[in-house]
Amino acid sequence: MSTPHITSRFHTSSDGLRLHLRDYLPAHAHGLPVICLPGLARTAEDFDAVARALAQNGRRVVAIDYRGRGLSDRDADPARYDLAVESADIQLMLAQEHIDTAIFLGTSRGGIHAMLLGAFRPELLAGVILNDIGPVLEPAGLLRIQGYVGKLPSPRNWADAVAMFKRVSGAQFTGLSDADWHAYARLTLEEKDGSLIARYDPALARALDAYDPSKPMPDLWAQYEALASVPVLAIRGENSDLLSPEVFQAMLTRHPRADGLTVPGQGHAPLLLDPPSIARICTFIGAIPT
Repeated sequence: MSTPHITSRFHTSSDGLRLHLRDYLPAHAHGLPVICLPGLARTAEDFDAVARALAQNGRRVVAIDYRGRGLSDRDADPARYDLAVESADIQLMLAQEHIDTAIFLGTSRGGIHAMLLGAFRPELLAGVILNDIGPVLEPAGLLRIQGYVGKLPSPRNWADAVAMFKRVSGAQFTGLSDADWHAYARLTLEEKDGSLIARYDPALARALDAYDPSKPMPDLWAQYEALASVPVLAIRGENSDLLSPEVFQAMLTRHPRADGLTVPGQGHAPLLLDPPSIARICTFIGAIPT
């Protein structure tokens, strides 16, 4: 197996922002490409381990940074950190990469994007992996995310960062090794001018300000069921507080071609760093006709 060629590229959004993607290109690519869409405050780098494994199996993988995350430009107007604007950005980048059909791997918010694309751009999707996201979002998980995005202090050093994330997320991720926690910290923060800072615009917190747990959010069952014509792998963290076991089971029951994976000792959202999860994703993608 050869090492894939990894390239950072930038596209320009309709309103002039530079948008970043990471392209993992095998020496001899075959089959449909895989598009990786991260969570709300996450970046393309989250998918590095699974992308390298897929590329070593001959798959091209494109991992996207939404505006305000990773190496993409921040938006001067935080109101544009919304699903509609991000979806337009994703579709523009795919068009400019000449990708008209792909397999989508979406973590959390990325899975919502995949379901929405299935509803109004079904021709783009040949298969979907939903990482700890479903048609119904649990209020406890939303409140927890609302409580930390854009609000965590800047750690003094990497050891302090690991300790902070263990305090914030230890109840969710009971099965992580020390190496996993260090990897998570380095995927979440970066060093800049001698400080450790988040890899996203802190103003992203304003995208969550409108959430009111007393007002039920609309469900996405119609959007999920729009994926009925393509195979789906639904992944749930065993300790997830955003995707309930009941909704997870209903997803498997209500979709004719859905398979499920529960990741032990992890919550929202599984890191996709462990070999069993990566192997299951590679097997699922390898079985999709191209």
